[in-house]
Amino acid sequence: MTKTTGADGDPPYLRIVAAIRRRIAEGELAPGDRVPSTRQIAREWGVALATATKALATLRLEGVVEARPRIGTVVAGTAPVAPARRRPSPVPDPEQELSLDRIVRTAIDIADTEGLSALSMRGVAARLGVAAMSTYRYVPSKDDLILLMADTAFGEESYPANAPEGWRSRIELGARTLWAVYHKHPWLAQIGSLTRPLLVPNLMVHGEWALRALDGHGLDPTQLFDIHVLLYSHVQGLAVHLEMEAHAEAATGQSEDQWMDSRAPALRELVESGRFPNFTKVVGAFEDGYDLRLDALFELGLKALLDGLTSIVEGREAVT
Repeated sequence: MTKTTGADGDPPYLRIVAAIRRRIAEGELAPGDRVPSTRQIAREWGVALATATKALATLRLEGVVEARPRIGTVVAGTAPVAPARRRPSPVPDPEQELSLDRIVRTAIDIADTEGLSALSMRGVAARLGVAAMSTYRYVPSKDDLILLMADTAFGEESYPANAPEGWRSRIELGARTLWAVYHKHPWLAQIGSLTRPLLVPNLMVHGEWALRALDGHGLDPTQLFDIHVLLYSHVQGLAVHLEMEAHAEAATGQSEDQWMDSRAPALRELVESGRFPNFTKVVGAFEDGYDLRLDALFELGLKALLDGLTSIVEGREAVT
């Protein structure tokens, strides 16, 4: 039988389960209140995201908490009671309402709110309120589910039928559209690399847009595709850090600023060593420290890339 006392000998996830139960019993968390997410649990208790996920899954399986669409995980016990004089409506069977789209959308919601490391087939089933093996009737594995999630996420943004004038304007629109997708779903940047790209149709839509923008300028196929890959790597390469920072904050319990503050002695040692005069001069010129702004770096890098590529693209303009 599962322990509930939270004794020192319990595994970390059971101590978390016991603590959340205690908050509910004492009224700190009332029915319908949101319970801490996996990232909040990881930060508060100093555990890995996998441990936090296991704690929430245990509470769900015990009926202590439940998943609510577009709300998250809440304390159970708030289902409305049918009027006494009316015949209650039949409760729909979650198994009968299950569909591939619901599974994929639920998985995306978990990855968006709790990180890709919190995703599991069992966790998706628990969120949907169905048996653990039910999802396998629609998706054979977690890897297959992630590909479906990626395809769905990349398909949330599209392009206008009437493209802007000029290759540069089209590339800017394509890059900013992809950046918006990665901002909305930070985990996306973690699941594919340049050497092993994601071969899903809706990501190809973004690639097709970029290739069409560059076509017709006299570039040979290798040059054209190299430029496409270079531009994509700028977007995806910066987007990787959106999820990495969220994961690091959950794992360490420190924000970016707090982490940098904790490294102040190491930074001071580097500055005072005298070995890095240019680094010392630049860092010393910041009044309130350096603010790493990924959105600004994205725009700066995109402009620099397009400025540098202009002579290559326009210098070989095809004669029509």
